[in-house]
Amino acid sequence: MDHLSVRPIHEADFEQIVDYFLKADEAFLVGMGVDIAKLPTRDAWLELLQKEYQHPIEQKSFFYLIWLLNDTPVGHSNINKIRFGEEAYMHLHSWNPPNRKKGMGLQFIKMCLPYYFDLFQLKKLYCEPYALNPAPNKTLQKIGFILLESYETTPGWINFHQPVNRWCLNVAQYQRLFS
Repeated sequence: MDHLSVRPIHEADFEQIVDYFLKADEAFLVGMGVDIAKLPTRDAWLELLQKEYQHPIEQKSFFYLIWLLNDTPVGHSNINKIRFGEEAYMHLHSWNPPNRKKGMGLQFIKMCLPYYFDLFQLKKLYCEPYALNPAPNKTLQKIGFILLESYETTPGWINFHQPVNRWCLNVAQYQRLFS
């Protein structure tokens, strides 16, 4: 039986995260809403991760958790737009095509939530997946996130302008999930 777990990022994980994006098939990236022209160079991205890694929790702009299948990294979730003690925005990435669409993402996200809510003392956690990418939207609904709205925006620094679904899980909903 497979063992799923999550852990905070280690410096040794930086290259896998960067390579997940920079070595991905263009159609896959577009399907996630990524603008290939906005991807930084490998060195610039690694430098950004290294610099942010040094910041204390209360000062982080972003934070990564690594998804592990039988102790092997297979994906990550991260939060950005962090307002410590208030809110953050979550992102979800399964690195290996054979591991997708098997329900593992649901379990991984549930394991990530305590880190995000407890470590960052969040009141609200948002996720704005590309509206045309059904997998994250279905998963968020299954977990208990509430769909607040659908609208068009450029949701992140590596994205193109796109329709997104804005989902939210507040601290009370999170606490009910884990009570």
